Amino acid sequence: MKVSFTMLCLFLLFIPSVAQHNYYFSAGVTAEGKGTIEQPYRSPEILSRIIFQPGDTVLFDGRDTIHGNISISNVHGNKNASVVFTSYAKKAAVIDGGNKEPFAIKGSAYFTIFNLSVKGAGRKTGNTTNGLKITDCSHFSLKHLDISGFQKSGLLMYNCVDASADYVSAHENGATGILVEGDYQKRISSRIHIVNCTANDNPGDPTNLDNHSGNGILVGNCKNILIEYCTATNNGWDMPRIGNGPVGIWAYEADSVIIQHCISYRNKTAKGASDGGGFDLDGGVTNSVIQYCLSYENWGTGYGIYQYYSALNWYNNTVRFCISINDGKITKEASSMLIWNGWNGDSTFYKFYAYNNFFYNDTKYAFSFSPLNQHKSFSFFNNIFIASDTSDIYNNTDSSKSDLFRGNIWMRKNGGFAQNGFTNLAAWAAATKYESPAGKLTGRTFQRKLFTIPSVINITNPRTLKTNPLLLSLCSSVLRNKGINIKKLFGIDTGGKDFFGNIINAADAGAPGICQKQ
Repeated sequence: MKVSFTMLCLFLLFIPSVAQHNYYFSAGVTAEGKGTIEQPYRSPEILSRIIFQPGDTVLFDGRDTIHGNISISNVHGNKNASVVFTSYAKKAAVIDGGNKEPFAIKGSAYFTIFNLSVKGAGRKTGNTTNGLKITDCSHFSLKHLDISGFQKSGLLMYNCVDASADYVSAHENGATGILVEGDYQKRISSRIHIVNCTANDNPGDPTNLDNHSGNGILVGNCKNILIEYCTATNNGWDMPRIGNGPVGIWAYEADSVIIQHCISYRNKTAKGASDGGGFDLDGGVTNSVIQYCLSYENWGTGYGIYQYYSALNWYNNTVRFCISINDGKITKEASSMLIWNGWNGDSTFYKFYAYNNFFYNDTKYAFSFSPLNQHKSFSFFNNIFIASDTSDIYNNTDSSKSDLFRGNIWMRKNGGFAQNGFTNLAAWAAATKYESPAGKLTGRTFQRKLFTIPSVINITNPRTLKTNPLLLSLCSSVLRNKGINIKKLFGIDTGGKDFFGNIINAADAGAPGICQKQ
């Protein structure tokens, strides 16, 4: 991880003038000093004996790898003067915990951790812990951190409130790159902003034989979480079990989560296991949204809509203005979007909206229902479903009777229609009751190819999604006013903007897909 000297200087300038003490640490000294820059401390364990005051600053020598373990509690700055942990001497200092947990803070508030590298001995080579563990804390910020080499999670925030993680890179960890958690089903963790973060190459926890591992960014037992401009890739490939698997960016047992402007791509799972997908709104999620995101070439489903046995009710969730390209090619049942319900009943899994998404798969499904999918009141509006020549998109369970499909584009990758043995959209709509309210056809197909998608894509920067030429090519003037007016017909607030930030005109019929300005 690199932070410019200018950035570091600017940050240090904003350390409040009320600072009580600067505490310096360096591994380059042979004897324990007094904590001054001339005679720095050598052992980070000393921090557990310091009573911090608002404005205090702890500075680690950026030229060093400092071996040891920091475990502190009751660190309290205030809203005007945080306690700061950072580096000096231009570079990011390395805190190496070896086989133990290198940095843990508990029961604290108003602190900042900035410009540090936190390392462990490796998920399979001795370490059995988390990297940076923050428990029962509030009003803190984490900035420009690099965390790697831990068997559990790189960054764990447990029962935390009013926090932010900005430019945190979590890689080569086991269970999860970045994890927000809390007491089960209590939603204590709240008001957390995860932005500009990367969770890459977190393969799996070799000791976890009972549940998923190898996730990128996971938030659970929480509420009011914002994840934006983040990426997750190449996670999950070494999960040591066959069963439910990891996902790049996802939520479970959570309320009011927003995931937006993120990229999740080429994530994996154990061979023969489930999941390995891009994004997921999982069991017990409520009032949450995934929007303006890109998922591609994941082993599993691009956008998982899942409910599992014992979870709290799942309802009022939305996926809108999102893209899936060639997801789900490895995992069984996977596709661009998959609906699955482990309850096998519809009483806990209801009220879902998917609209103005672009789902493309050149060898498999663009959308699918698992055989276990019972649900009610699921709505699919103005989506583009482009699939292989043999795609089948139909749910013949009783729960499908409450589904609404309106204004969607259904077609093969080279043009034309083929679903469930039908080559005529109108006949298929009449048989499935999709796209045919009162016998009026609302869906469309096109006999010619509309979009050209390369076999391999390489889009990795969330900040460039709005200007990416390939994604811009997914806008077609032939789709102008070919959709339905979702707000007028169903009273749904569509968020006001499309994938590229164009204002949605409430009076327009709307266009299927991610573009409203064609």
